[in-house]
Amino acid sequence: MENREGAKGPKKDRVKNLGVLGFLAAKKKKLAAVNMKTREEKDEIGKQIVDAALKVHQALGPGLLESAYQICLAHELRKRGLKVECEVSLPVAYDGILIDAGYRIDMLVEECVIVENKTSAAILPIHEAQLLTYMKLQACSLGFLINWNVLLIKQGIKRMVHQH
Repeated sequence: MENREGAKGPKKDRVKNLGVLGFLAAKKKKLAAVNMKTREEKDEIGKQIVDAALKVHQALGPGLLESAYQICLAHELRKRGLKVECEVSLPVAYDGILIDAGYRIDMLVEECVIVENKTSAAILPIHEAQLLTYMKLQACSLGFLINWNVLLIKQGIKRMVHQH
């Protein structure tokens, strides 16, 4: 398939034609499995995420790179028996094609909760919009924005819910 840079351009592999139907079918099947988790189960996963974030921040404090916190949080959640995927690719379906536009979910916990890690002066509306977009695209109803660059981590955690 040809793109703006020609058939041999570097973006050639970013566009997958007609694989979108298979992708959407697999996503629908996964969504059905994820939706089998009760609200209480998702809330328990959320509690584990918050508790693990508290433990990591207590040990490390503010001032590190986002990637360091992400690796430590993933480790802590896995120790608790939770399935954690990091840097999950999130293609965009448009006009019958899948476009790998470079979107990556920081952390996907138990295939149903998204965690976006930040190390900024504050959580901004654009960060909230990013998380909500990822939640819509991934069909997740629960997500957390965690800003690690705070003195008290409870001031840096924002829980967000998206109804499908």
